[in-house]
Amino acid sequence: MADKSVTWRPFAALAIGLLAASSSSILIRFAQAESAPSLLIAAWRVTVAVLILTPFVWARHSAELRALKVPQLGLMVISGVFLAAHFGTWITSLEYTSVLISATLVTTNPLIVAFLTPLLLRERLSAQTLGAIFLAIIGGVIISFSGDAGSAPRQDAPLLGALLSFLGAVAVAVYYIIGRKLRAELKALPYIWIVYGSAAITLTAVTLISGQGAAVPALSAEAFFWMTLVAIFPQLIGHSSFNYALGYLSAAFVSLVVLGEPILSTIFAIFLLNELPQPLQLVGSAVILAALFIASRAEVRAMRPKAAPEQALVVD
Repeated sequence: MADKSVTWRPFAALAIGLLAASSSSILIRFAQAESAPSLLIAAWRVTVAVLILTPFVWARHSAELRALKVPQLGLMVISGVFLAAHFGTWITSLEYTSVLISATLVTTNPLIVAFLTPLLLRERLSAQTLGAIFLAIIGGVIISFSGDAGSAPRQDAPLLGALLSFLGAVAVAVYYIIGRKLRAELKALPYIWIVYGSAAITLTAVTLISGQGAAVPALSAEAFFWMTLVAIFPQLIGHSSFNYALGYLSAAFVSLVVLGEPILSTIFAIFLLNELPQPLQLVGSAVILAALFIASRAEVRAMRPKAAPEQALVVD
């Protein structure tokens, strides 16, 4: 539940986090425009984040790291692999489809979490959540078949872009479900550091195997500049700001605010990429956002006084 002594600071952090997270699609597009391969952008993003976090983790949490149990470490590595799959598929989706479609579909991960938890954690779904999932499917079908890729670098497969974005939502949903269990036992920073490290190793290996790593020597300074901003703003500033806000505000409230991310991403794309959304895309996105709002309200009603430790809701 929210802390009754809340001041303006967590709300400011929430606003900063939302702006930082919403910049992700735009910064990725700028990097892609400089010929940076998508898998390399993903690997660079988490690797830079890990390098920045390392001195803080070792200075403050070395004892917790040494006390980790093998099953905990194994789950964190698996979580990192799914996080790597999320970044790899979602960032690649921006090559093929519009910012609106990509950002909206990847934001459906709370609904996927709701759908998977009965299967993986044996938690029951409410009628409102089931209805929200059905509504989101309708919205996804609408925007996936809108036939417009916006200003994507490749215009030949917008449906592939939509599919990759949805797969990114599924992957990050599994990451959250694993985190739901682990965050009850571990502090946030050591958990994030190991998961990011696992994701960085996985993405680096996939980048090298796929051949995209060969592009590094030919990349311009501008490409590295945009890739580094992806790591700093949406990854570190956005993630940290949401974690700070969650210390004072309820997860349900934060999750409602996060629904503004695809909206802000689309506004940024209009002005910075000259990417105007199609009417059908706007309709489908509105349906998905309505579904997310319904599911979040259902979560509010289902909240109990003793909730699991809060965790970061956004990684994009």
